[in-house]
Amino acid sequence: MAYDAFLLISFGGPEHPDDVMPFLRNVVRGRGVPDARLAEVAAHYQHFGGVSPINAQCRDLLAAVAEDFAAHGVDLSCHWGNRNWRPMLRDTVAQLRDAGVRRAVAFVTSAYGGYSSCRQYREDIAAARAAVGPGAPVIDKVRHYADHPGFVAPHADALRAALATLDPAARDRTRVVFTAHSVPLAAAAAAGPDGHLYETQLRETAALVAAAAAPDLPYDLVWQSRSGPPQVPWLEPDVNAHLARLAAAGTAQVAVSPIGFVSDHLEVVWDLDTEAAATARDLGLGFARAATPGTDPRFVTMVRELVTERLAAAAPRRLGTLALADPCPSTCCQSPRARPPARTSPRA
Repeated sequence: MAYDAFLLISFGGPEHPDDVMPFLRNVVRGRGVPDARLAEVAAHYQHFGGVSPINAQCRDLLAAVAEDFAAHGVDLSCHWGNRNWRPMLRDTVAQLRDAGVRRAVAFVTSAYGGYSSCRQYREDIAAARAAVGPGAPVIDKVRHYADHPGFVAPHADALRAALATLDPAARDRTRVVFTAHSVPLAAAAAAGPDGHLYETQLRETAALVAAAAAPDLPYDLVWQSRSGPPQVPWLEPDVNAHLARLAAAGTAQVAVSPIGFVSDHLEVVWDLDTEAAATARDLGLGFARAATPGTDPRFVTMVRELVTERLAAAAPRRLGTLALADPCPSTCCQSPRARPPARTSPRA
């Protein structure tokens, strides 16, 4: 497959206090979420000066990818567009058209299958191309990469580093807690031809990271960052409730590894570094949070390898055994009948 350009696609986030409410309205547009509810979420952003880290992280990743491409002879111009905040994807697609790009390969900052983490990005691409109209380039999204060594190894090394900060004398009462963004149960069940793709991939990634970093320790996969009406069931347990159960059962300390995420954006620094850390402190639990891949050179290399897989129709490099579709079939990651409640904080 021949491509003219590389396109990084992410969720987007505010970069100024005045951006916060317009950004959140973009996230929930068309769904009737009142500003009073958005104001609760806006407070999380204002805690950090009204700035989400995600856009700066995308700039850093795009720069690292461009440098890596140049060093390895991948002759693609590099671009970036977001789902919910500037630079908006439709504007970037218009710029690609004006630059004469005919076909671009896209990498999204979400490693897993699922409606919000995969299919919705494909819908975003289609909507942006439709908005741009005639001459909009064809845009092909790369495959899921949850089991790629360039994703698993940085998470494993970060988990080792987090564990090294905990008390070695309490190793026998230490537990690893993997986290990912919760989704409505209906959305989780609808993902993939056989259902539950998102959760199944996360369980495989957790097993791969645990085996590499801490094969002697027990671990759990739990969920964070749920939003939406309380009567709608989501994947559980929540990380905070789970920490309380661990403390009651005699666990002394935890290493929390956010394997659902590729960088330390707001849902990591608020939901884990702020809320979960406070929960652990109140419970008397030792707490360490593992880093995310960010611009780890292995993660950057992975981006290039995913692109060259498409360029050369090469065999995928991966550690897992789950079925892998590339490109995604039309039945992949479909939305449930009732569209899942909007997330009101960024998911990458």
